[in-house]
Amino acid sequence: MYEKYWGLKEKPFENTPDPSYMFYTKKHEEALTRMLYAARENKGAAMLTGDYGSGKTVLSRIFIDELMKNKSFEIALITHPQLTPEQFIQEIIYQLKTEHKTGDKLEILHLMQNIVYDNYNQGRRTVIVIDEAQIIRNEETFEELRLLLNFQLNKVFLLTLILIGQPELLTKINAIPQLQQRLGIKYHLTGLDRIETEDYVKHRLSVAGAVRDIFTKESCDLVFEYSGGIPRKINNVCDMGLLIAYGQEEKVIDKDLMEKVVKDLKSGVTVDAEDV
Repeated sequence: MYEKYWGLKEKPFENTPDPSYMFYTKKHEEALTRMLYAARENKGAAMLTGDYGSGKTVLSRIFIDELMKNKSFEIALITHPQLTPEQFIQEIIYQLKTEHKTGDKLEILHLMQNIVYDNYNQGRRTVIVIDEAQIIRNEETFEELRLLLNFQLNKVFLLTLILIGQPELLTKINAIPQLQQRLGIKYHLTGLDRIETEDYVKHRLSVAGAVRDIFTKESCDLVFEYSGGIPRKINNVCDMGLLIAYGQEEKVIDKDLMEKVVKDLKSGVTVDAEDV
């Protein structure tokens, strides 16, 4: 709607896990490095946590893209983990082999084990990524995941489990010592700082085709105050700022306009471009 007005090829602040818009802070680079280390060095399990909207999901997609560049990885991505233990194993099998498997639990586990060993014998590593792991329903499912880590030889794990979730995942994992102790690699993502927030805004605008600054420094101050440096909230307020400024035919998004946008977002009121 407003792309042509601002000289953009597309909307820069969509809340979708598009790797092309990834803005790498030192924290994101560290998180990605740890996950890649876990997969490439055959570590049993790793965990990435962070606040809602902090960039975990897009980071997980970049992680998978990096592994896919190497033909030696077989990857299962579970994005809706509200499953029973049996359904979990069935979904992993489907992700790895694109086949639906039914039967009793023992039969399913035997098939899972055969897949993992077959991958190993063919020089491929099995990686299981579970996004939004904090919504796993019960401890039995976590226990099933822990038992998957028993797929190992004397000196090497045959699969790597990556758990990704919001901070409450930490609480759930800490309540299961036998699993918590298997997570040798952990990282917690926090929000961007003030400078990173402004750089993030400029980066996304640049990727979308902007050739000039659109947000003033003062408006970026307000973006940071409102969002706490959480990328998803930054996207929301900046997208609305672009829309309202377009409706008012403004050339830049300044402090006064951003103050009104933030006020209305906080109040839960939908901003009308004609009323700003």
